[in-house]
Amino acid sequence: MDIFLGIDPGSKRIGYGLISKKGSTLSFLSAGILQINAENSFDQKQKDLLSIRDQISELIDIHQPKSLAIEKLFFSKNKKTVFAVSESRGVVLLSAAEKKIKVQEFSPNEIKLAVTGYGLADKAAVSKMVKLILKKPDLNLIDDAIDALAVAITASQKTLS
Repeated sequence: MDIFLGIDPGSKRIGYGLISKKGSTLSFLSAGILQINAENSFDQKQKDLLSIRDQISELIDIHQPKSLAIEKLFFSKNKKTVFAVSESRGVVLLSAAEKKIKVQEFSPNEIKLAVTGYGLADKAAVSKMVKLILKKPDLNLIDDAIDALAVAITASQKTLS
């Protein structure tokens, strides 16, 4: 059985999703949100980044995933948001490197294509397919956690070298 950790990086919160794969069967393990404090003080930002590292490291230690998969950063008009997401994303990548976990990166379109069969699918379609794939029709999670599960599902379909 292989375990995949999917991450949906954000500026105010980070979604995570854990699934297992045995043969061709995918199963839901866990999903949730890592909160990031919205304060802009340097001291608080340092605490937040350390907290992200600690929480990601704990997820890796507990679940021992085969890989950590993360959504690639896409360009946005809001530069402040891009910088904040880049910082949290960088800490997630550092955490994986420290734990010697392989990292897979996917664009939003690659994830949508892998989960729904259509690279321009909307959030509702992604959510519906994640629930169908994982056989969890009543799964009630915030979008960031659903997106992280979609990233993990995508990773489970790709071959690691």
